[in-house]
Amino acid sequence: MSDRSIRGPRRRPWAAFVLGLMAATLIGGSAAAMPNVSRFKPRTACATLFPATNVWNKRVDSLPVRTDSDTLIGSMGTSASLHPDFGTFAGYGIPINAVTRLTPRSPVDFWWPDESDAGPYPIPASPKIEGDGATGDRHLLMLDRSGCMLWELYAAQLDAGGWTAGSGAIWDLRSNALRPDGWTSADAAGLPIAPGLARYPEVAAGAINHALRFTVPTTRSAHIYPARHDAGAGTSSALPPMGLRLRLKASVDIAAYGPQSRVILTALKRYGMILADNGSAYYISGESNPLWDDDELHDLHGIKGSMFEAVNTSGFVNG
Repeated sequence: MSDRSIRGPRRRPWAAFVLGLMAATLIGGSAAAMPNVSRFKPRTACATLFPATNVWNKRVDSLPVRTDSDTLIGSMGTSASLHPDFGTFAGYGIPINAVTRLTPRSPVDFWWPDESDAGPYPIPASPKIEGDGATGDRHLLMLDRSGCMLWELYAAQLDAGGWTAGSGAIWDLRSNALRPDGWTSADAAGLPIAPGLARYPEVAAGAINHALRFTVPTTRSAHIYPARHDAGAGTSSALPPMGLRLRLKASVDIAAYGPQSRVILTALKRYGMILADNGSAYYISGESNPLWDDDELHDLHGIKGSMFEAVNTSGFVNG
């Protein structure tokens, strides 16, 4: 659950929205820039989410520790526990909807259109939405692996007038391109959500080869690479900025943990986790799946904040 700075929705009349969308497509100029995407251009299926050179897919186990690591960990909580924000319960986690180029596209009316990709979005007839039926972030993720495209919405809702959302972003999975600096996405840090999720098929295969997404209660009003946006509560240098990358210390003994937990903890040692939103302390995100072992996931609470260190990523950029 995130805690963003909420601005009231700026709803546009439906006709004006459609005309604006048509104009953006025809003249190629709009504050909410359309990505250069063709529905009919042949694409090669993507085995991974983003290229191997992408920041999410780069290991950080050999990078130096930030000089302010202890201060940042102290503000986030040294005794707070790692918490998997996913499990077997279908409503617990962030689901990903599989779509194709044939999935009907829907326009979306955004609260923040100036920082959103206009779409339209391939929303299934009965999409799986985070926390569907309840209040909360209501992330709606749509993945086309054969077309190498990812669409993400924050606060997605369907009403009599059609789909609305707080913000939305469209990602070409073959590209390392970031959003314009200062732009949000479906996440407060302006990052994609899907590549930071713990997914059961990866764990079953024996390895998570990417960083995970995590939240903490209070962040700085600042962001560092690869984040493009922030929703902080002050300028104190003790607070973590969006985009901060933590890793589990190499000295932490994980041998006693179960096989699912060891895969997750190994990934946290190798790839770490990226601060992407405001929420509960050290909550890592993942998909729900009936094959998770909830008891094993609960054991992750034995990992405390003091077991992490902040990584110096000052020279860490996408290839």
